[in-house]
Amino acid sequence: MVPPPLRLGDAYQPGVGQFDEMRASDGGLRPHWQYLIEALRELGPEGIDSRWQEARRLVRDNGVTYNIYGDPQGMSRPWELDPLPLLIRGEEWASLERGLIQRAELLNAILLDLYGSRTLIEKGLLPAELIDGFPGYLLPCHGAPMADDRPLVLYAADLTRDASGAWRVLGDRAQSPSGSGYALENRVVLSRVMPSLFRDSHVHRLAGFYRSVRRAMTRIAPRHGDHARVAVLTPGPRNEAYFEHAYLANYLGFNLVQGSDLSVRDGALWLRTLGRLERIDALLRRVDDVNCDPLELNEGSLLGVPGLLQAVRTGNLGVANALGSGVLEHPGLTAFLPALCEHLLGESLLLPHLRTWWCGQREARDFVIANLEGLVIKPAGNPVGQRCLFGAKLDAAQRDTLIAAIRREPHRYVAQEEVQPSTAPAYIQGALEPRPFVLRSFLVGEQEGYAVMPGGLSRIALDPETPMISNQLGGLGKDTWVLASEPERQETLIVSPDAKAPAVVQENEVSSRVADNLFWIGRYAERAEGLVRLLRIVIIQISERSSLADETDADGCLRLLLAALTRQTQSFPGFVGEGAAERLAQPVPEVLSLISDQTRAGTLPQTLQALGQAAWSVRERLSNDTWRVTNDIERRQRLLTQAPPRGLGRALDLLDPLITSLVAFSALTHENMTHNEGWHFLEAGRRLERGLHTASLLRSTLISVSPDFGESILVEAVLGVTDSLITYRRRYQAGTRVGAMLDLVLQDETNPRALAYQIARLSQLVDEMPGDSLSTRRTPAQRILLRLLAELRLAELDLLARPSEGGLRREALEGLLASVETSISALSDAITAQYFRHEEQPHHLIGQRSQASGQGALGVRTTAFGAAERGANGGRATALGAPGLGATGAGASGCLQGEAR
Repeated sequence: MVPPPLRLGDAYQPGVGQFDEMRASDGGLRPHWQYLIEALRELGPEGIDSRWQEARRLVRDNGVTYNIYGDPQGMSRPWELDPLPLLIRGEEWASLERGLIQRAELLNAILLDLYGSRTLIEKGLLPAELIDGFPGYLLPCHGAPMADDRPLVLYAADLTRDASGAWRVLGDRAQSPSGSGYALENRVVLSRVMPSLFRDSHVHRLAGFYRSVRRAMTRIAPRHGDHARVAVLTPGPRNEAYFEHAYLANYLGFNLVQGSDLSVRDGALWLRTLGRLERIDALLRRVDDVNCDPLELNEGSLLGVPGLLQAVRTGNLGVANALGSGVLEHPGLTAFLPALCEHLLGESLLLPHLRTWWCGQREARDFVIANLEGLVIKPAGNPVGQRCLFGAKLDAAQRDTLIAAIRREPHRYVAQEEVQPSTAPAYIQGALEPRPFVLRSFLVGEQEGYAVMPGGLSRIALDPETPMISNQLGGLGKDTWVLASEPERQETLIVSPDAKAPAVVQENEVSSRVADNLFWIGRYAERAEGLVRLLRIVIIQISERSSLADETDADGCLRLLLAALTRQTQSFPGFVGEGAAERLAQPVPEVLSLISDQTRAGTLPQTLQALGQAAWSVRERLSNDTWRVTNDIERRQRLLTQAPPRGLGRALDLLDPLITSLVAFSALTHENMTHNEGWHFLEAGRRLERGLHTASLLRSTLISVSPDFGESILVEAVLGVTDSLITYRRRYQAGTRVGAMLDLVLQDETNPRALAYQIARLSQLVDEMPGDSLSTRRTPAQRILLRLLAELRLAELDLLARPSEGGLRREALEGLLASVETSISALSDAITAQYFRHEEQPHHLIGQRSQASGQGALGVRTTAFGAAERGANGGRATALGAPGLGATGAGASGCLQGEAR
């Protein structure tokens, strides 16, 4: 008799001596897992796989990334999500909540004491060496005001279960715990791919927690209420968890800022916006506290704001979490928590943690040295290059070295018991398999106490034997479902119509950095589109010239188009410099290089990469639809570089859909973005670049008049590049003439592709940009545009189209186009000087701004990306846990009892 086929989960076998979330010790399914598993069995492998693929698509389309340093995908590495949630019974969660709230209250009280009266040290409840010798204790922060007596605004605990199933704390995250944004995105994705299962499981919602976060940030602001301005401080786009920073800023309605966007003046924190500085009342930081103020804390930091601590001292700024809260992450502090809980709260510690020994105490040190085999040793403060060590895995020499280090500097070492982590089911290659996991639970301090997120961020290790669970090591994220006994009411952060809130709330201000990036997004997008259009026409001309009746005309037209290609990309010598004759005779290799070579400046891949970097820098400003198109552009860029086309036919196949994506990006930024200050700069960048491209194209193709070939093919090619051929044929029926083309492409202000249209549109945009309301004088940008627009409107087309004496050059046209290119370059410099490099003065003190020169019109902007944006602790690892997310993201390595944020 043939045995029945195995159903999903039948072969699931947890490890011996480990607690498993899904299967009880007798091998049966736990009751609260039965509905989920039965539903998945009904879906079958194909149904589960299709939903998993849909989840991956949503993650990719939504731009959910987690950067791993050194990974070839860089900032584009997708977040990895397991389609199977972690289930926790509501009654069990209620008990866990009480323990988490007590722990948060205890740590908050300790933080208040350590930066205040220090009575815990005076009474001997905490050794002075434990605190004062720890890098996370910041002496300059002592005595700084603590907002609302709850400086630990946000707190997270990393949890797992012991063999008996009891929850135990692996580590406390108190600086600025990361991961809540990924937890929210996990929920969004999973609830979309399995909507009925999510609904019928009665899962607790997460929106209420984020409302509490919003209220907490408003509460710590010196100016309470609707006028309080809150910002999220990020290390920058290169940080591994930058997606989360942008995601939370968007979701909570806060500004996303970098240190370079901010300035401290008159004892307050100001955001550099366009033309003025705006007051920031509260800061939700994602930068390690020691890096927040290079003036008083870490003078080498490029991530913070000089004077930030002074703004806190004067009471003009609230910071979450309070600067110096990193001291609570000292692993040795855990050993003293039970006694501190009795002293400060008058009750026993509800939520147990791993047994811990701080080697600064003689008795503990002797125990650790005698029992190294069963312990995990962690350097307090995690000095660079040091990781936690498993005593059982050390050889004799390593063991002796470690013991000598502990004896030499005992206060720097902490030991914890080594635990066997609990497991949870993961969907791996069509089957359910047990994997070690850790749950990071999040809390936020409100006026009446701490509120716990119903769920959190669960992480699993792909390797069942690994002692490390870390994003940087390739773990998977899991949504965490806390199951209610009845259906949950759907919640949202949108204000209820009955709520007492203003009908109109001020939109987030646009900082100079954001405006600068939006300006260059417009330029790069248009530069890429113009280049693709020119490349397509060039490829068509190369492919068709042998089939034309008059090859001389085709060769002459192609020669000028190729020269235009080199000038537009600035890829000299190309088709106009040394060796040009050779490349003109065999143009295909050079053209393919411009299409696929990412190492050359000015090529299509480099332009697309610059567009992606600029877009990533303002991730929070782009809609989901726009971001999907951005991802599609990036995917097509990878196709160009990873599988370079070997022939023109394949190149054309790659360029055609790329132009569609670029046009879609243009349409979405026009239709989906509010036409506010930021959009004005994006649109200005686009119009400026299109005007420059058109002027350069006309100057490269129409100035020289060769008697050797007719110009009909050339005129038609230029009309094709400018996407004006259909309009030309409908409007002008007397053949292809240079004068008629100039009327349409140069001077027609109703043609969105015409040069005059770009200048007229730029004039409107510049007039609507923020300026000094007290000044009646035109700005340099306005004067440039006024002169340029008049010059174009007054130009005589017959004179421009007519060759000069000798009949070889159109000198009048050359002079006009040279003037246009120079003016557009000056316009770019004027906008840069006025808006992106203004003096740091509050709005009531604004004076004459610096007129420093900006980028040239054809210059490629450099972005201040670098290792500094990762944060000082960006390379730290996580605990057994820890999901691999630090104050600035996850670390590169870690251990089961690890030391990350």
